[in-house]
Amino acid sequence: MSDFSVRLLRPDEDRAATDVFRRALHAREMTDEEWSAISPSMQPDRGFGAFDPELIGTVRSFDSEVTLPGGGITPLAAVSLVGVRADRIRRGVLTGLMRAQFEDFAARDVPAAMLHASEGAIYGRFGYGIAARGKSIEIDRHRARFRQEVPAGGQISLLDLESTIEQWPSLFDALPRTRPGMIARSPHLWPGYEREVRRATTPVTTAVHRGADGVDGYVTYTVERAKFDAPSLLKVQSFHYAGPDAFAGLWRYLLSVDLVDRITAEKRPLDEPVELLFADPRRVTVQKTQDEGWLRLVDVARMLGARTYRSEPVVIEVTDRFLDHNSGRYRLSEDGAVRTTGPADLAMDADTLSMLYLGGWRASDLAVAGRVRATGELALERADLLFGTRVNPWCGTFF
Repeated sequence: MSDFSVRLLRPDEDRAATDVFRRALHAREMTDEEWSAISPSMQPDRGFGAFDPELIGTVRSFDSEVTLPGGGITPLAAVSLVGVRADRIRRGVLTGLMRAQFEDFAARDVPAAMLHASEGAIYGRFGYGIAARGKSIEIDRHRARFRQEVPAGGQISLLDLESTIEQWPSLFDALPRTRPGMIARSPHLWPGYEREVRRATTPVTTAVHRGADGVDGYVTYTVERAKFDAPSLLKVQSFHYAGPDAFAGLWRYLLSVDLVDRITAEKRPLDEPVELLFADPRRVTVQKTQDEGWLRLVDVARMLGARTYRSEPVVIEVTDRFLDHNSGRYRLSEDGAVRTTGPADLAMDADTLSMLYLGGWRASDLAVAGRVRATGELALERADLLFGTRVNPWCGTFF
């Protein structure tokens, strides 16, 4: 293991740290113009660097909040820009960065963190687990026909690029974040989104849906067409709505856009019933499902007590090899969560608890995979009901 130190980055080190991250992802370093556009997204005192003595690794976070099962809200760190220089990997650098970041979360009383993983095998050992998954869909626009009972929807108005950039934050904040796993968008995230849409090679359009009570949904998209007589693809970039009318109304609009052959939308909620809008549900195909949000319970006791539960009590035993203070037994019931010394019904590691927490996985399925150890089928049945949620978790925000 090499000798290195980890500390908070100074503001004048943010660009170098961002370049370390970009090189780790095999992306080129930013130009002065690009850095000028992206630098406002660097929240102060949220970036860490590993030095040997030059900068060899980095990790950053943004302040946010996350919706929990039952509708509660708790502070969250949105972790991003994680990278280690290629000639320093597998020497404990990432471990050092993660440990420093977790210590910072604890000092600032942030009980949970979430990230989007570039590789699936990295973050489990730090207690992160796949808490939310998404599906990528494709629709045959020419052959898709709405069922008769699908709501007609309300009024649609279009925003151009400049209006999209200006109104995005207010549009997003006006809609409820009802699914477990949905997060608040920090002001520091919007400059990055602006940079991405300004770099788009095709026009960016936002369609805003207005119902009886005002704005209740929006979708942002681009249309790709290689040449005039070639098939065209409408790509949904973001899609948020408050209820069935806006959901149906926005899809009705997308299916009405001319000179479009196919429509795609990536990482949508697993239980979002797009195919049920159509007379032939096979006009909607699922291209793939994938992890959409990785959760880490930094303070297990606090997070277990913050969400609601259903069904009879269950005692779980948690082993946290990275944050030892979380290890122990917890009794979960409709009354909340308390530490206990009683016998455990289920046992699991911290990353598995992160998977179970938002309701995206059933304890019985995790047991089949060897991730949960149970005293019997009754314990698993009770845990399935206890952790179950009405809707699947979904983050819905990339960072």
